Amino acid sequence: MKKNLRIVSVAAAALLAVAPVAATAMPVNAATTINADSAINANTNAKYDVDVTPSISAIAAVAKSDTMPAIPGSLTGSISASYNGKSYTANLPKDSGNATITDSNNNTVKPAELEADKAYTVTVPDVSFNFGSENAGKEITIGSANPNVTFTEKTGDQPASTVKVTLDQDGVAKLSSVQIKNVYAIDTTYNSNVNFYDVTTGATVTTGAVSIDADNQGQLNITSVVAAINSKYFAAQYDKKQLTNVTFDTETAVKDALKAQKIEVSSVGYFKAPHTFTVNVKATSNKNGKSATLPVTVTVPNVADPVVPSQSKTIMHNAYFYDKDAKRVGTDKVTRYNTVTVAMNTTKLANGISYYEVIENGKATGKYINADNIDGTKRTLKHNAYVYKTSKKRANKVVLKKGTEVTTYGGSYKFKNGQRYYKIGANTEKTYVKVANFE
Repeated sequence: MKKNLRIVSVAAAALLAVAPVAATAMPVNAATTINADSAINANTNAKYDVDVTPSISAIAAVAKSDTMPAIPGSLTGSISASYNGKSYTANLPKDSGNATITDSNNNTVKPAELEADKAYTVTVPDVSFNFGSENAGKEITIGSANPNVTFTEKTGDQPASTVKVTLDQDGVAKLSSVQIKNVYAIDTTYNSNVNFYDVTTGATVTTGAVSIDADNQGQLNITSVVAAINSKYFAAQYDKKQLTNVTFDTETAVKDALKAQKIEVSSVGYFKAPHTFTVNVKATSNKNGKSATLPVTVTVPNVADPVVPSQSKTIMHNAYFYDKDAKRVGTDKVTRYNTVTVAMNTTKLANGISYYEVIENGKATGKYINADNIDGTKRTLKHNAYVYKTSKKRANKVVLKKGTEVTTYGGSYKFKNGQRYYKIGANTEKTYVKVANFE
């Protein structure tokens, strides 16, 4: 970071927010951007208006050995923003003399002296945000979704999780400093992976499962779920014939899982328990930045598994499966005249076409079948039409009159004579009408 670093937009109307990247072994000056709304009070979190999260990467010093030279530690990072599709990035060069690094005892540490597996606090001074002259004079609250980030508006202020700032005549917010706590320097020579283990057996696991009963109101508390998972699994790195524990935040993982399912949690941690839900617990090593994720299925036996209302339908035309974006899923298909269990009503997907969702064991699968292959499409004949069995043989002596409404199923078939036919009739009989008769 250069002396007197000021992060200011190059466009007068740009709203800057700082990008979220954890302090891990990432490429020099790498950053991710958050799209910021042009309106200041756009943040859905009512505690603050502007969300700020710096990006820092710290590398630990490595002592000289017989196999490699000494490697000094370093600190790199960047602050990025996105506004109306444009990204603005201010790089923070390594070994900056302007950013202050302190250890847990509040001793100042040089970047070259950073040690692995130790928590540091990085203080970046003189940070500015340009919100555009149209916001001049407004009072805003700046905060961060990352609890490790604090701010001071003026020199001598105590760091706070949020600060109120009045924008100047150009719409610029000025902060005395931004602090980032719990920055861990990565040991690039330590290659041990993170794994999850079963507490009882000591075996490595890649998936987990716990069972917890809800109370008589069908509720669980987050603390109960956390305790159940933590008592059954732990994360560690194996090196030199020993395991070193790696901490993980189970509580946040549980909250994220419930939020993803739109399950409300009370102020004291209670929520209406579903029959099952999955918690993705992630453990990241403070020593080398490596991580592992354990998906844990939480089952609540005394809460009934909801059953999706369904119906049995006959497929009248070979049908492929599609996902919610109307993209084909694999090559499997349901052949005509077989039955399939689907939802009670159709759903229009992204392409505007109606589909039935496939239901298996009372649960929605996320796989869809084109409703035209089941219910068909009503078409009006523009010419008198015969009903055919093959390209040369009629199925019967019926003549369908011009103006008659006929239900056809799925796409057309090309017969041996080169002409295309629609299947008609909700039965297994070979009954087809020429496509040309509908045109």
